[in-house]
Amino acid sequence: MKLSLCMIVKNESATLPKCLNSVRKVVDEMVVLDTGSIDRTPNIAQQLGAKVYHFKWCNDFSAARNAALKYVTGDWILVLDADETLTPAILPQLREAIARDEYLLLNLLRHEVGAEQSPYSLVSRLFRNHPDIHFDRPYHALVDDSVSAILTKEPHWQVGYLPGVALLHVGYQKSAIAQNNKYAKAATAMEGFLATHPDDPYVCSKLGALYVQTGKISPGMELLRRGITAAEDNYDILYELHYHLGIAYSRLQKSPQAIYHYKAAIKLPIYPMLKLGAYNNLGNLLKAAGDFDGAKTAYATTLKIDPTFVVGHYNLAMIFKALGLFTDAIAHYQNAIELNPNYAEAYQNLGVVLLKVGNHQDSLTAFRKAIALHERYNPEEAKRLSQGLREMELM
Repeated sequence: MKLSLCMIVKNESATLPKCLNSVRKVVDEMVVLDTGSIDRTPNIAQQLGAKVYHFKWCNDFSAARNAALKYVTGDWILVLDADETLTPAILPQLREAIARDEYLLLNLLRHEVGAEQSPYSLVSRLFRNHPDIHFDRPYHALVDDSVSAILTKEPHWQVGYLPGVALLHVGYQKSAIAQNNKYAKAATAMEGFLATHPDDPYVCSKLGALYVQTGKISPGMELLRRGITAAEDNYDILYELHYHLGIAYSRLQKSPQAIYHYKAAIKLPIYPMLKLGAYNNLGNLLKAAGDFDGAKTAYATTLKIDPTFVVGHYNLAMIFKALGLFTDAIAHYQNAIELNPNYAEAYQNLGVVLLKVGNHQDSLTAFRKAIALHERYNPEEAKRLSQGLREMELM
């Protein structure tokens, strides 16, 4: 079963080598469509073994992705962006799945590395080279609509997913978003699509969330509510709509409404890993309201879903600290630090709890580590913490 990589790129010389190196020994061919790079992107792609083609950019991601599909010769197509990499651990599952006869499309779990909100998303990026599969929408281009149309005509096909994390994505980190001016590009493209598709729940979700994120809360909430009305039983999109309404109400400091929407999101029958953001945000609201038991349940649920969820360990430790359960707090701070050795706040709070239980030496070690990390990322906090320790005569 021949597997092809299919990509569109523009000025991706910084991230493309890592992306291609993650797949070049996995796929049988790499097709890269350049949409107007002025850096070394096309040369890098060629040097790493890709077939490079060119396309004049027309402000439409679907047009570019569909143009790239025309050059693919494999039986299956894996679509990546340059800021994504394929995880080695997923390969056995991937190979087994594409060897089966029933699947038309396989959704992939993507880890949003460093994202401020949901740490995982499900993306439709692995599918058969079927003549009727094509991308729609000028931004957040998807094959989902065409796949749904095929399933209506050819009901023998199935859509599945690979349960492990398949992709790592760094594009939602703050620095990446700012560097690529992603907000402005996304808004312009989606606003054009919305003008002709005013009740499309997917664009209502994505554009509504973008508006909320950039401070346009009222129009964002209007779009999110419109999307809920139109989404029917599209549970993945309904989750996103409720989730971002939770964020919007939180920003308006309307906690009861935010809690309602997070709970509505959690109840939906979707892949549990996708619910981590809602559970975590719900826990934060319950903690702020003084409902420590409710918050503890929410945070503990994140760790049942994903034991490596760093923020879940930290937040649960904060609850145990507030409840005076210091042994449990220490254990979860240490888990957070083990998973993220640069977690300054975890070291700092670990120092506080160790001090409370009388372990002054280990407490001082934790505080010193926190100060060293804060000096790199938050110098003002490093100064404040150092001054506090001097006043307590610990330094």
